[in-house]
Amino acid sequence: MRMRFGLMSGVALATAAALTVSGCSNSGSGSGADSGAANTITVYNAQHESLTQEWADAFTAETGIEVELRNGSDTELGNQLVAEGDKSPADVFLTENSPAMTLVENAGLFADVNQDVLAQVPTQYRPSSGKWTGIAARSTVFAYNKDQLTEDQLPKSLLDLQDPAWKDRWAASPSGADFQAIVSALLELKGEDATRQWLAGMKDNVRTYKGNGTVMKAVNAGEIPGGVIYHYYWFGDQAKTGENSNNVALHYFKNEDPGAFVSVSGGGVLKSSTKQDSAQQFLKFVTGQKGQEVLQTGTSFEYPVGSGVPANPKLVPLADLQAPPVDPAKLNSPQVTDLMTEAGLL
Repeated sequence: MRMRFGLMSGVALATAAALTVSGCSNSGSGSGADSGAANTITVYNAQHESLTQEWADAFTAETGIEVELRNGSDTELGNQLVAEGDKSPADVFLTENSPAMTLVENAGLFADVNQDVLAQVPTQYRPSSGKWTGIAARSTVFAYNKDQLTEDQLPKSLLDLQDPAWKDRWAASPSGADFQAIVSALLELKGEDATRQWLAGMKDNVRTYKGNGTVMKAVNAGEIPGGVIYHYYWFGDQAKTGENSNNVALHYFKNEDPGAFVSVSGGGVLKSSTKQDSAQQFLKFVTGQKGQEVLQTGTSFEYPVGSGVPANPKLVPLADLQAPPVDPAKLNSPQVTDLMTEAGLL
């Protein structure tokens, strides 16, 4: 799984991203008429490459519409779209987390999502604005080493991790978009003062690593008792050899705690796209039954959020996670990076 970079604003990062995102070319704004099966749509993809490729292949097989994927991270692609503005060649943007979608939405770059697409996704898994939609989800978890922590020693709340008792006893990847989405939820749920206080405690207590997978490996190896990650890292490793997760168990905070945050992956159609019909068709496919079944039966171990498709049976059902209600449109990545920088975590 790819390492994620921190959610940051600014044209400098966007310019660099424009030079480095895989598959990108100087092709200009989407050209040509929306010609049905004969056309090709360009998707800026920050989701897992294998997952989106599976969606794209199935969509092309069903509609005849080709999909060109330009892969990168939430951060670089979100900032690249803002820098490109209405000159972007992108027709669709897909992310792993909501804050990059909000960044693009706040720049006024998304078209409204068609109502037949929105109707496939429950309101709690899409923004109130209707400018994009949820396409998948992942749960925040506390991954812990079973030999170092017992269930009665686990934190009851994400907020507990600011307590001095957790000094050098938990890990995270603060530079990653995944973790910054969790902080965005904390900010929305508890406010700026509580978030600033929690980040100060985190700075004193946390051991930082680069990437959620690295955090899990460290917990598995006994380097650190626990860490805050997303659920699918553990399930993905267990589906392979389990060598990086066999000593690890997952703790779900539940009780609408900030640590029970479910991060919504987003999909939106660019207002500047000249292939609106095909782009909307792609979102409808991804959030429809066939697209969501790719999540249910595939190897990403992310949660389906659309068309009533249940999760992979190995996962804790979404309804049982007791996630706090968070409007994805209100997750504020620039303020989060400012607060984390102020705390010395970035």
